[in-house]
Amino acid sequence: MPRFPASGDQKLIQIVNSALDDAARRSGDWLPCRPGCTQCCIGAFAINQLDAERLKRGLADLMQRDRRRAEAILQRARDFVSRFRDEFPGDPATGLLDDGEEGLAHFDDFANDEPCPVLDPETGLCELYNSRPMTCRVFGPPVRSEDGLGVCELCYHGASDEEIAACEMIPDPEDLEPRLIGQAESATGRRGNTIIAFCLAP
Repeated sequence: MPRFPASGDQKLIQIVNSALDDAARRSGDWLPCRPGCTQCCIGAFAINQLDAERLKRGLADLMQRDRRRAEAILQRARDFVSRFRDEFPGDPATGLLDDGEEGLAHFDDFANDEPCPVLDPETGLCELYNSRPMTCRVFGPPVRSEDGLGVCELCYHGASDEEIAACEMIPDPEDLEPRLIGQAESATGRRGNTIIAFCLAP
């Protein structure tokens, strides 16, 4: 099976980071995101196979640098999987989410109060910050979806709709991510979304 090249993913990360920096500059004090704020670290959310490969590489790198911290992440992921395996809205053997209507409805209420296993419970910091999924990278600034502009509930207090719109972040203007997801799925043979705990727990 071919290995997925990380160079394209690195380009995507640079594009998204640049978009975030620009949105943060335009947002000023309306975007109070800071280390230790864990609003976006609570509750399970779907990640794609590109995110999954990035996280696995990040964990492998951390295992080489600081085995104790990496093992702690693995243990939290295993604990999560053990506690939620029976109610996982997908295939617990593969960790892939059910993308059907019933599965998506079930996922809406799945593990909403659970901290991410990559979150250090003592420091409130992400242990794989440089390898975090795209959802984590774009959380906070206004990002457009089919439901309109979404923002973190802790941000943009006192800003008008027009002021929020003026801070909109366009994370991937070249639509690079879908192509990279396809490449990751082809390289790994795994198609569809998962969650961080099932991605990291062996």
